[in-house]
Amino acid sequence: MAYDLTQPLVIGIGSRALFDLEMENEIFETQGLKAYEEYQVQHEKDILKEGPAFQLVKAFLDLNQLQPDKRLVEVIVMSRNSPNTSLRIFNSIKGHDLDITRAALCGGSSISPYLKAFNTALFLSANQEDVKLAVDDGIAAGMILPGNFPAEPHVPIPQIRIAFDGDAVLFAAESEKIFQKEGIQAFIDHEREKADIPMEEGPFASFLRTLAHIQAMFMDNQGQSPIRTALVTARNAPAHERAIKTLRSWGVHIDEAFFLGGVRKKDVLSAFGAHIFFDDQKLHVASASEVVPSAVVPYREGDDPRV
Repeated sequence: MAYDLTQPLVIGIGSRALFDLEMENEIFETQGLKAYEEYQVQHEKDILKEGPAFQLVKAFLDLNQLQPDKRLVEVIVMSRNSPNTSLRIFNSIKGHDLDITRAALCGGSSISPYLKAFNTALFLSANQEDVKLAVDDGIAAGMILPGNFPAEPHVPIPQIRIAFDGDAVLFAAESEKIFQKEGIQAFIDHEREKADIPMEEGPFASFLRTLAHIQAMFMDNQGQSPIRTALVTARNAPAHERAIKTLRSWGVHIDEAFFLGGVRKKDVLSAFGAHIFFDDQKLHVASASEVVPSAVVPYREGDDPRV
């Protein structure tokens, strides 16, 4: 019987997101494919160190322990590596005792055509082109940045903690376009006028709904769940109202919200202990990646507020 990937939450993970392959990527960039392949084959028994998404992936896989008779999460390595260079990836998966058995190894070709074939709900990669194509195809995707954050959150938290920016991530880019083109006052006036009109869905709205469904499955009597979500946005009053009412209209429960109005996100994310943070602004992601794993969400085709 074929394994049904429509049932679990499927996460596609790039090899450079799962493991620290920055030095190896430097070999590829500076010396070419042949040198990279030779290095990987020579070192295929060397276990790779954890990459920026490692702890997130490990935490998601641990959810399968909550329901042993049915897998809640499948993680699939989706990489431009060739089969010849992939043995080090599989050896490292085994060395870290990760419950990952599936892979799509595309040998230098784009991964995007295969994401829907695997019913991928979330795709994390260090490859900007693959992430952009995924978002354009309606899949929640982020280009994860390397960071110097601790391997584990600074406070041990028995939860998966995921933080999202609002505009152009959870919500569509309509309001962000007004801010970029007409300024802050026009943005505030627009949000005040449309406070009761829900925003359209952004690239991560569907993924948030999936998380909310899993949260509800395992919510205890004290309202605690193995997943905790946060909205971390530059919006502040009065623009906060539309964001709250939009989430309410979607029937989505979000655990924490921070309307920062220019206060830097880095400190809030560190205090929240996020396993990952998604934002459309590279400036915010670069700063946040100093303390928590962070990923840039590219604008969908036609949504870029800067043009």
